[in-house]
Amino acid sequence: MTVFLAIGVIGVVLLLVALVIGDQFDGVLDALGGGEWFTGAALAGFLGGVGFVGAGVLAVTDNTWLAAVGGLLAGLALGVAVGWVTLRLRNSGEDGTPSSASLVGLMGTVVNDIPTDGYGVISVVNAGHLTRLNARCAEPLPSGTPVTVTDVLSPTSVKVVPTYR
Repeated sequence: MTVFLAIGVIGVVLLLVALVIGDQFDGVLDALGGGEWFTGAALAGFLGGVGFVGAGVLAVTDNTWLAAVGGLLAGLALGVAVGWVTLRLRNSGEDGTPSSASLVGLMGTVVNDIPTDGYGVISVVNAGHLTRLNARCAEPLPSGTPVTVTDVLSPTSVKVVPTYR
């Protein structure tokens, strides 16, 4: 049982190391032939599963072979699960930061009236974020009018045309 518990503790220590030095540790694993799934957290999950589940099975059954098989199966399942979650988290932010150029073509709503020779305020959803912008239009638009952004005048102001849905 001591061997299984030691493997589990090594997994926990490895997880702490992976959390503290993160990408540098994953770089070492990449150099050893690891890929996107083989991260420090996945290795720690595997070792923790092998160690602690193996120790639990050994305590219940008193059969070392069954404990080793149960620990390996649990370790594989936990390692794959942690690797998959880590991969999903790494790839979740690839959309990047929204830019002002991405505003063109967005549809929104006038929040504050847009006068003929001045600015009003519109509300648009840009990359999932509700954004309020100063807006100009060739014609006056009352609050609540649906609009489409046609041009970016500055980082905080746009030119719009009314959209009739």
